[in-house]
Parts: sequence; C-alpha cells; structure tokens
Amino acid sequence: MAPHTGPRAPRPDVAVARALLLSWVLAQLTSAAGDADTLVARNLTWKSTNFKTILEWIPTPSNHAYTVQISTQLGDWKNKCFQTRDTECDLTDEIVKDVKATYTARVLTVLEPGSGHDPDPVEEPSFNKSPSFIPYLETNLIQPTIKGFEQVGTKLNVTVQDPLTLVRANGTFLSLRKVFQKDLSYVLSYWKASTTGKKSIQTDSEEFLVKVEEGGKYCFSVQAVILSRKTNQKSPESLSRCTSREEGISRETVIILGAVALVVIILGAIALSVCLCRKGKGRRRGKEHSRLNIT
Repeated sequence: MAPHTGPRAPRPDVAVARALLLSWVLAQLTSAAGDADTLVARNLTWKSTNFKTILEWIPTPSNHAYTVQISTQLGDWKNKCFQTRDTECDLTDEIVKDVKATYTARVLTVLEPGSGHDPDPVEEPSFNKSPSFIPYLETNLIQPTIKGFEQVGTKLNVTVQDPLTLVRANGTFLSLRKVFQKDLSYVLSYWKASTTGKKSIQTDSEEFLVKVEEGGKYCFSVQAVILSRKTNQKSPESLSRCTSREEGISRETVIILGAVALVVIILGAIALSVCLCRKGKGRRRGKEHSRLNIT
C-alpha cells in the first residue's frame, strides 16, 4: 500500500486550541472596538453667555484623554485643551476673534499608553464633531443694569448702563453697543406702583424719556434685544427700580431749597451775633453805672 503523501489532518486537541485562540482574539478585537466607541466624546454642546463660550461633552475619561480642535468654515483647525481629562473646554479666545464667523469643534479621544487598547499610530484618533456655532446669533445676552433715573414732574428719564462684552479691539473690551450697533435695542417696561398694568417703550439708544403722571410713583425694568435674531433675542430683565417722592423733586427745586436754607442760616448767624453784641454792650454799661454809684 502506497504511503499517504497529502497534508496531515490536525489532531483534535490542536484544532480545538486553534479555534479557542481565534475566538479569544476576535473577542478582544470586538471588545476593544466597543470600548473605543464608548470612549468617543458625544453630546457636544455649546454654552455661551456674553461671548464667553465653553464646549461641553460626555463621558468622563477613565483611561483616556481628550484633545479639542476648533475651526471656521475655512478648515483651519487649531488644537485647544490638549490631552485634557476634563469634559469641557473654554474656546472664548478663539471665537471673539470674529464673532460673526461660523465655528465647528471636534473632540478627539486619545487613549493612554498601557490602557490595553493602544491605538494604531498610523490611524487617526476617534472623534465627534459639534454642531456649528455662530456667536453673533447664539451667545446669550447678559442682564442689563440701570445706570440712573430721575422723575421730574410728568417726565421719567431712565439711563441704561451699556455693558462690556469679552470681545476686544486694540486691547480694549467692546461694549454691547459697539458689537451689535444698530441691531441692539433696549425695551423699558414701566408701571405705576401698586398696580399690575405694564407699558413698554423701545429705543435704539441707552436713554428713555417717558411721560408719566405727576406725583405718581413708578417702577421699571429694561431688557436688551437683538433685532436680527430669529431666536434667543432678549436678555433677562434687569432688576426693577422704583422712583420715590424724593426722586420726584426736580434738581432746580433742590437748588432753590438749598439756597433758601443757606440764606436762613446766614441771617440767623447775623441775628445771633447782633444779639450777643447788644448783650455785651448792655453788660458793660451796667458795670460802668455801678462804678459811678460807688464813688
């Protein structure tokens, strides 16, 4: 009988070992891919108020870190928050360079050496992109403040403090008016104290002049409004302020009353000095008369 010259069939125990080894390798690769997917940053969200802009995401890192990149529509990606273990990154210094530009960010997952899932050095890191963000249209407006107010007769004059933003030009922070210019308006809500009926008036400047009832006490608050926006147009309302009787007195009246009071004080001082002078003379005469009687 001729000897068998073809390849020998592996022994059953060797075949089983090979099958188990292959299954283990496939399981490890599947597990590594699954872990990598769970480590990729997700839920990327922009948080911006007064142009201070922070990108947030999840999950919290365990055996990995994140690197954030930001770009305009030109694709000029810049590294920010390099290999951070945080789940947020402040991108304010980039977006204030051009608040009307459209920005996109991406968060790269960087696995740490020895984590058990060392990435291929040739392969690009896993990442997710954020939604696009336009600061000029999307940053939240800060609450305005009231610089001063005065009620004179039937006129209520209110001045709004034009707040500063984080946008700079020539090293100086720009005000809200400087950034938004004609797009910015203020809305004044005012009402007579102890009543619920509100009235509103809008201006393109930082000053309001409202006709009210003479002698009445009024309360008011202001809001900033960006007219070009379709959403997120208004800021929170300022704290309400109220006039009082003292504030209802005009400056001219205060000056006149002050002048009258000054005149009264001066006349009183003169009268007092004259009175003291007369008393002094009377005493001297009395003493002289007594001396004459003694002699």
